[in-house]
Amino acid sequence: MEPIVHVRDLTKTYVFGDTETHALRGVSFEVRKGEFVALMGPSGSGKSTLMNLLGLLDTPTSGSYQLGGVDVHSLGDDALADARSSLIGFVFQSFNLLKRATVMRNVMLPMVYSEVPERERLPRALAALEAAGLESSLHAKRSNQLSGGQMQRVAIARALVNDPALILADEPTGNLDTATGEFILKTFENLRDQGRTIVLITHEADVARHAGRTLHIRDGLMYEESDAA
Repeated sequence: MEPIVHVRDLTKTYVFGDTETHALRGVSFEVRKGEFVALMGPSGSGKSTLMNLLGLLDTPTSGSYQLGGVDVHSLGDDALADARSSLIGFVFQSFNLLKRATVMRNVMLPMVYSEVPERERLPRALAALEAAGLESSLHAKRSNQLSGGQMQRVAIARALVNDPALILADEPTGNLDTATGEFILKTFENLRDQGRTIVLITHEADVARHAGRTLHIRDGLMYEESDAA
């Protein structure tokens, strides 16, 4: 089975005047379909840079990245934007919901941008909300009427509606209390059990333990879990 994420010798160098900063120094790894992988590292380790590259929000200095069998760095700007919306579902620490829009509107929005036929939007949104564990009594509420945990479940549902190859979660429990964070992490485990592929970025070992595999990044280099201590 081909990996969903296939990264080889990825580097990223930022140049500021005469100064070069090597954020990534040749990172290689794979994530296969149905895996739940934690990418763990402290501030300044390079994990945010790697997340931006995985999310097609930035381009590498060198190396290759295939997502769902697509060599994404061979794509033009329009095709890259299409790949970002169709192949990746994002879940952010700050939820990134439209505050005055309803739950249903927030979840349907990616389908509007992707030009999903209107008749398909409601069934897909309902299925995504069910998978994310949000009760139906909240679907008509505005997102600013929800708790933090409820907002994150809406964000997870929004990430699911376009059936992405990869769910990319950036510190998804960072704004939540411990009990609510555990519920969200259990939601990701359930999604993994349903065959979803998840990469979760974190700096917390307790969060990373929920994943099936943990990759550590330090000083722009990737370490297997057994080598990272």
